[in-house]
Amino acid sequence: MPVMQTVLNELNGRFGRDQIGATAAKKAMYAPGQKLTGALAAGGTPLEPAFQAYLAQLPGAIHETVRSVIHHALSTEPPTQITFAWAPGYDYEVTVWQAPDTARTKGGITLLLKSRYPDDKHPLS
Repeated sequence: MPVMQTVLNELNGRFGRDQIGATAAKKAMYAPGQKLTGALAAGGTPLEPAFQAYLAQLPGAIHETVRSVIHHALSTEPPTQITFAWAPGYDYEVTVWQAPDTARTKGGITLLLKSRYPDDKHPLS
């Protein structure tokens, strides 16, 4: 799904070293009960409708995992950088790992989403 690679590159910029402070100022958008649709925007690109449709169809547990990881990262002092990645998969999956801060380096979080390509029909549907 080329859309995901392009959109996640945009998100990686916003959650990376240069923009994480400005992104953290908007952490309320990721508070409990908030939806990712709208909060995670594709930077106004023509890919926005496809990305918002993808976010809207995420199963609840996956949505909440992604939302809570983002909220946690933006709530740390200083904010923790996040690297977003996507890979094709059979069902929806999320894998999260965190390299903790050390005395010499700032750590970070990687969030890997897996899902079908949007046009792939699930065998149970």
